[in-house]
Amino acid sequence: MIWTVLLILPLPLILILIFRGRTRLVKEPPLDKGCIPWLGHALEFGKDAAKFLSRMKSKHGDIFTVRVAGRYVTVLLDPKSYDAVVRESSSKFNFSKYACLLMERIFNLTLPDYEPNTEKAMMKLHFQGKPLHSLSTMMQSNLDTVLLPESNDLRRTWRQDGLFNFCYSALFRAGYLTLYGNESEQGGDQAEKSRDRSQSADIYREFRKFDKLLMKIARTTLTSAEKKEAQGVKEILWELLSTMKLVSKLNRSSWLESYRRHLVEKGLDEEMQSRAMLLQLWATQGNAGPAAFWLLMFLLKNPEAMSALKNEFNKILQRSKEQGQHLHPPLHSVTQEMLANTPVFDSMLCETLRLTAAPFITREVLQDMPLRLADGRQYNIRKGDRICLFPYLSPQMDPEIHQEPQKFKYDRFLNPDGTEKKDFYKDGSKLKYYNMPWGAGSHMCVGRFFAINSIKQFLFMVLTSFELELCDPEAAIPDIDVSRYGFGMLQPKGDVEIQYRLRDFGDSTA
Repeated sequence: MIWTVLLILPLPLILILIFRGRTRLVKEPPLDKGCIPWLGHALEFGKDAAKFLSRMKSKHGDIFTVRVAGRYVTVLLDPKSYDAVVRESSSKFNFSKYACLLMERIFNLTLPDYEPNTEKAMMKLHFQGKPLHSLSTMMQSNLDTVLLPESNDLRRTWRQDGLFNFCYSALFRAGYLTLYGNESEQGGDQAEKSRDRSQSADIYREFRKFDKLLMKIARTTLTSAEKKEAQGVKEILWELLSTMKLVSKLNRSSWLESYRRHLVEKGLDEEMQSRAMLLQLWATQGNAGPAAFWLLMFLLKNPEAMSALKNEFNKILQRSKEQGQHLHPPLHSVTQEMLANTPVFDSMLCETLRLTAAPFITREVLQDMPLRLADGRQYNIRKGDRICLFPYLSPQMDPEIHQEPQKFKYDRFLNPDGTEKKDFYKDGSKLKYYNMPWGAGSHMCVGRFFAINSIKQFLFMVLTSFELELCDPEAAIPDIDVSRYGFGMLQPKGDVEIQYRLRDFGDSTA
């Protein structure tokens, strides 16, 4: 589409675009406009952001400005200087303006007077403390529902699936039921649970269609056929998430009720409320499944790590039995308290997120201003530009901070005495930011504790209650889909086939 526009422009205008335009001023970051008029580096950036930004860093250093589809983006890749951006006032570096642009582009959603800090403060009331405990209890029950086969006759039968689909489906569906409500009362009979399985499977199926088109929607690169498909899928999801559908559900979370009231107070009609619910479905359920996939994939290819985690989980099982807590088969359900002390798992999850979480941290620059870096350098940043951090490149994949950064090392975040390792260095200085999968500052992910608990519950249930193995023991870890850089958890290019079944009830060890 962009090329078509350029081709029909008059030659004099094209020459103006080439020979006029922005030049680097004194004390500004290095400027790299690219060789394509207006478009600049948009194609290379969108194709593989990590590869492109690595090239720019090698060429210009850890701060530079690039032209991307008519916009100028200053990229900062020095983790020692990130506070200069994430701690700056929203009157200078603004989050909500860019967020609103993406909400409208991806979800067709317009939120009047959008105040992200207000929404995050509201979410904290429901995703921390006692409410988090209640959510984890519901999540446990809903994982039981989606993981157990409907028929007892099938419980010892080997079933096959793609590992990515297995993880994404289970965590998405259980998370959706936990936050948006059930078709039946908690602890209902098999017929009632069957309705939950069916309804959550329906919404997962449609969401995956949307998810596969998400990057193209965000970058406005859909073909005509894809635009039609995307609109159709969104309309189905809006209907499934409509007010009429949601109010009929049981066990709705306190967060859902609070958020619905918030939308009504903002004056949103029911159509916009449904669109907001799709935004929240993506925000709350779009990352835990992919994270669990990568962690389980690394474990299946790393026997030492798998053994270490099973040993930690078996100690939890043994401790629970000694305390008189009965873990009823076929699935071993555990409380939040039982999983509070899991240093090996915590290190493995941190390492998995280091390797596979790759969000951009983006702000709109609202006024001309200086940006002072940790080493004393100072650059002038222009009003109207964007500033972007990409923690995936540094600190997460920085070889000076993490030795052999491409390797999965399950104990990377463990000290020799088994405590959490927090001391990482660059240029001889201890780092505040050495792993940033959840963002930073006031816009750090509020739902991270629920996500961590959910992944931990899922892995515990899978490794203690199921036999699970690769169909092909020699199957390689799949490559990442490089088009997804910038939007949270990365996803694999393809899936890996597994087979799984419930353990014998008498086999209580992992």
